[in-house]
Amino acid sequence: MTTKKLAIVTYGCQMNKYDSERIAGLLQQADYTLTDDLAQAHLVLLNTCSVREKAEQKFYSELGHLKRLKRQRPDMLIGVCGCIPQRARGEILERAPYVDLVFGTLNVSRVLELVRQVEEQQQPVLEITDRVLDDDLGALPVARDSRVTAFVSVMHGCNKRCSFCVVPNTRGPQVSRPAQVVLDEIRGLAQAGYKEVTLVGQNVNAYGVDVRPREMDFADLLEAVNAIDGIARVRFVTSHPLDFTPHLIEALARCEKVCESLHLPFQAGADRILKLMRRGYTAAGYRDLIARIRDAVPDIALSTDVIVGFPTETEEEFLETRRMLEIVRFDSIFLFNYSERPGTVAPDLPDQIPHEVKQRRFDGLLNMQKRIALAANLAYEGQTYEILVEGPSKKDPTRLTGRTRTNKIINFPGDPALIGELVAVRVTRAGLYALEGELLSTHIPIPLVSV
Repeated sequence: MTTKKLAIVTYGCQMNKYDSERIAGLLQQADYTLTDDLAQAHLVLLNTCSVREKAEQKFYSELGHLKRLKRQRPDMLIGVCGCIPQRARGEILERAPYVDLVFGTLNVSRVLELVRQVEEQQQPVLEITDRVLDDDLGALPVARDSRVTAFVSVMHGCNKRCSFCVVPNTRGPQVSRPAQVVLDEIRGLAQAGYKEVTLVGQNVNAYGVDVRPREMDFADLLEAVNAIDGIARVRFVTSHPLDFTPHLIEALARCEKVCESLHLPFQAGADRILKLMRRGYTAAGYRDLIARIRDAVPDIALSTDVIVGFPTETEEEFLETRRMLEIVRFDSIFLFNYSERPGTVAPDLPDQIPHEVKQRRFDGLLNMQKRIALAANLAYEGQTYEILVEGPSKKDPTRLTGRTRTNKIINFPGDPALIGELVAVRVTRAGLYALEGELLSTHIPIPLVSV
């Protein structure tokens, strides 16, 4: 059988990344091989993101580029999947009739059948499902980019209805994957030599609340993953402050494989804006939660999401967000100008903030956060840390790159044979986005946990 080339362009979050790896795993069963060269691909799939307007703009720009490629190669198949089709449905085929396949976030397990349908019918195929298919919750083949670290989905969708967020419309209500399926996938990764897993979901803290009878909550799941031999590190994203229970805080402190790194979005620092966002907590409540987490895990590194320019946000309310950054001192932030998302409540609010005001606030926060982040990184200089070697450095392939348990990127000279190993590295220089170091020890044993 002739081998065909597959190119997947992924936009957005870790869930999309994981979905792309599952799509690749399924299509490899039909003798597709992955390529980064879109011009040589027989099938190009764009796995889209709808959370921010900018991500949609990037997608449509790439779609225009593919139109030109398809003129040169009419046999090329173009597919669009992910969050934009789930929201826009047939709109993509109306705007881009040269697209051959459109499917949503809940149709991943069907991709092989859908591609075959396009090849046989020689006409566009559109399939959007509004509920999670049982096969999507199960064990699908996954073609992972890394042989060291891996994403593992623990759930689909989200039951929170934040007024700015399109995720419930694009990924549906929360559906937790069966715990045994998740744990079996991670055991398989350990047997294959993977050292780190990241548990992913729109709100992992709420894992299990939709299951009746209740099987386990997220803290229980962390404990179970922590007990899997061969796995050295466990991370998770993303968390919602409302679902960060005392039980989960205890698990963070108790599970030695769970890394001291937490992404916990606060979005805005003013209570009135948080209420309009439908976040369900106050700024003081968020800071109290951070204090309790730091009491339990003193060395934890924190990151967050922040939106500036939410409708009706005053200058004083923006300064409350600024004060939140000054008080908490996050290691890193993901900062966004508010953008209207179809199907959400926030665009209907009065007093939309002008772009120039949003940008001024954005720039001010970013500059302040850069100073905070650099100060945090400088504290690492001269210290020695356990590093999981992930591969060659992107900027200098002659060097190795890895991460601290607190999720700091560090580049250092070393033998490529160390990829996948835990090593000791001393930090020699700290920059804003990464650390530089020197290798001290080439092997640190993985802790064994008795069940």
